[in-house]
Amino acid sequence: LAVLQNSMVLSAAIFITLIGLIIYLHFVKIDQESLLVIGSLGLQLTASYASGKESTTFIEMGRVKDVVINEAIHMQKVIYYLCILLQDPGDPQGISEVVPLFQSSKPRLDCLIEVYRSCQEILQQRKTAPQSN
Repeated sequence: LAVLQNSMVLSAAIFITLIGLIIYLHFVKIDQESLLVIGSLGLQLTASYASGKESTTFIEMGRVKDVVINEAIHMQKVIYYLCILLQDPGDPQGISEVVPLFQSSKPRLDCLIEVYRSCQEILQQRKTAPQSN
């Protein structure tokens, strides 16, 4: 009887572990992150999970105030991350939200600078282009 109970407990533990791993791979473990910037439309953020699932977020260009590199201190070291600052609809000078990018992949600063420069170039083209109604 004790052997049967032990094997049932072991089987249940293995089953729960497998379910937890599947949930982790499907909802938590991000394999790849990308940012697509189209000056006339907006920004598309895509996260590809280990299970193959993809999550996509689109931000209209009219909501984007700026793209910045932010820094934070985490566990005795400085980390850098790219952020999108969203314009506050009620206050043109204000910021309503800060959207961090590449939180799972954590690219190095030199990679972030390349993405930052490309984003700034597109944002500057949008600001200098004549607005059509």
